[in-house]
Amino acid sequence: MAADKINLKNPIYYTNRELSWLDFNYRILHEAKDKANPLFERLKFLSITASNLDEFFMIRVASLKDMYNANYTKKDFAGMTVSDQLTGINIKTHELVKNQYSTYNRVFKPKLGELGLKIIDHYEDLNEEQSRFVDTYFENEVYPVLTPMAVDSSRPFPLIRNKTLNICALLGDKKKKDRYDFATVQIPAVLNRIVPIPSESEQTTTVILLEQIIEKNINKLFLNYEVICAFPYRIMRNADLSIEEDEASDLLIEIKKQLKKRQWGEVIRLEIENKTDKRLIKILKEELNVKEEDIFNINGPLDLTFLMKVYSLDGFDSYKDKKYTPRTPKRYVNDESVFDQIKDHDILLHHPYDSFSPVVDFIRQAAKDPNVLAIKQTLYRVSSNSPIIASLAEAAENGKQVSVLVELKARFDEENNINWAIKLEKAGCHVIYGLLGLKTHSKITLVVRKEEDGIRRYVHLGTGNYNDSTAKLYTDLGLMTCDNKIGEDATAVFNMLSGYSEPLNWNKLSLAPLWLRKKFLYLINREKEFAMNGKPAHIIAKMNSLCDADIIKALYEASCAGVKIELIVRGICCLKVGIKNVSENITVKSITGKFLEHSRIFYFNNGGNEEVYMASADWMPRNLDKRVEILFPVENEELKDEVMGILDILLKDSLRSHYMNENGEYVKHATNAKGAIDCQEYFCKLATKNSKKRENENDTKLFEPMKSIQIKQ
Repeated sequence: MAADKINLKNPIYYTNRELSWLDFNYRILHEAKDKANPLFERLKFLSITASNLDEFFMIRVASLKDMYNANYTKKDFAGMTVSDQLTGINIKTHELVKNQYSTYNRVFKPKLGELGLKIIDHYEDLNEEQSRFVDTYFENEVYPVLTPMAVDSSRPFPLIRNKTLNICALLGDKKKKDRYDFATVQIPAVLNRIVPIPSESEQTTTVILLEQIIEKNINKLFLNYEVICAFPYRIMRNADLSIEEDEASDLLIEIKKQLKKRQWGEVIRLEIENKTDKRLIKILKEELNVKEEDIFNINGPLDLTFLMKVYSLDGFDSYKDKKYTPRTPKRYVNDESVFDQIKDHDILLHHPYDSFSPVVDFIRQAAKDPNVLAIKQTLYRVSSNSPIIASLAEAAENGKQVSVLVELKARFDEENNINWAIKLEKAGCHVIYGLLGLKTHSKITLVVRKEEDGIRRYVHLGTGNYNDSTAKLYTDLGLMTCDNKIGEDATAVFNMLSGYSEPLNWNKLSLAPLWLRKKFLYLINREKEFAMNGKPAHIIAKMNSLCDADIIKALYEASCAGVKIELIVRGICCLKVGIKNVSENITVKSITGKFLEHSRIFYFNNGGNEEVYMASADWMPRNLDKRVEILFPVENEELKDEVMGILDILLKDSLRSHYMNENGEYVKHATNAKGAIDCQEYFCKLATKNSKKRENENDTKLFEPMKSIQIKQ
């Protein structure tokens, strides 16, 4: 059936964005349950589900509550009102939390015990020796740091900070037996939450959670009272910053002000231990103004992110994935001029399998090179001890023109970026804070160098951030080139960012919000035209999220025309597969592994004249309309073959993949099938093999090619 005869705006063809995100977190939880993963890797996955959920509430749920309070009534493309979404989220999230703690209590605690690791999350389980140790530890290490806060007529209910762990207590007045007071104490974040204590045997490691140490000794904080009961609790506040950029005279100062407001935003979630006294719950509910449906009764220790600390405990390496060390990229030679290498050939980087060092070298060498005239770079998320920042500062001190766009509005990195911006300014860099109304999410570096034959521009473009820490954890791709056309475009990008100067035309780069949406729609529709004319038509797209209505509609139309569409979407996916006469030619898979799949790759068959692109953008309205993003082509045939080979392995992966079915559910295939591929393990082995081959042969041209792997039509 022709697409023009189908109402592609029908809500039944779309999945709500927020519910799709919760499906993604369920996939992470599935990895925590999957026995094929080493036990401690499963711990890490469970911890990630908790941290994911925190951010989801602080931003997405908070935004929906703001819309609800503003009486916003418009439905989303899945036909759901804000009220519908909040109800759906509430039901699904409570189910998710129960699932998390069922996994922790029924799987992890017994399994860890079998391995000799005992986690005490109820102080009643301590033996006599351990109890004495804990009391002494409290007196010497914990007590001096605590600030107990009682609430009465002269002492109002205190500010409870976002995401902090606290203990609430019901106090009885020793003089007035019928009077009860409320008190609270914050668990100090400066102290380790996991405290090793004496074990019953040398073969066992025993730890207790800090809140249990405090709860056991809480009577010592309120000597004039009788502590009737005490329980831990935790709140989540609205952390979605509202910045009026038009009215802000100084964006840096305005964001500093807004960051402070995160600590007293509306409470949108309250976590309490499931055995908490009802009198305490009533007080918390009233003082924090929390609705009943936003209270989560937890059967276990609050805030499962502590499991990441458990993962780091010594002595359990055999129950973890073998640590991978990123390798030197095959077209790159350490300790040689990065400029000479780029001038000789474009360099493709595939992180974290390839080391991030070439990118660091690129900036470091540019800072020291007397022939370099200027360095220009965009920074979105940077590590806390960034070597790139140090090199940019050094370059400015060496008299080079250094322009850096530091995106102050990068969520949860605002404070970090403010500090870097100030440091760079002090070093003499020209710092831009981003464009009005837009986030600059593109990842681009331009180095202008004076050479014998004139000025040459060297460019790095990437799908991920200039963050040397996350480059070891996220899969991303980067391209280093001195292509003249790309160099001209890079100059135009920075002129636009710094001086509002938009060029009349562009060579090879496509930018959002200018015309990246149109570019993607054109590429999708071009495949549709090829299919309608009986020619090969194939789209492969890998991204983090897919929730743009126009893009999904175009994909549906292309599918109706016969285009084969293979989507690799890690997180949110609002498109549905297998709908008769709509999406029968579309498949969707999500890859969840030890590395976070972050790269964005787009393949279009183009009637046999294949085109490959990489980008900083997902197919989301925010990326296409509200951010500065860059799409760049991979034109070198050897590198294009390699990127297509990467896509092919990602599509062949079955061990790390969850496949969307016709019901919108994600299923994981059997993991013991012969020839099954773990794409991340495959790329680790490939990078290691190439590295060893180079070491053995001492020949930088020898490497394991991927061009033999072909995209199947």
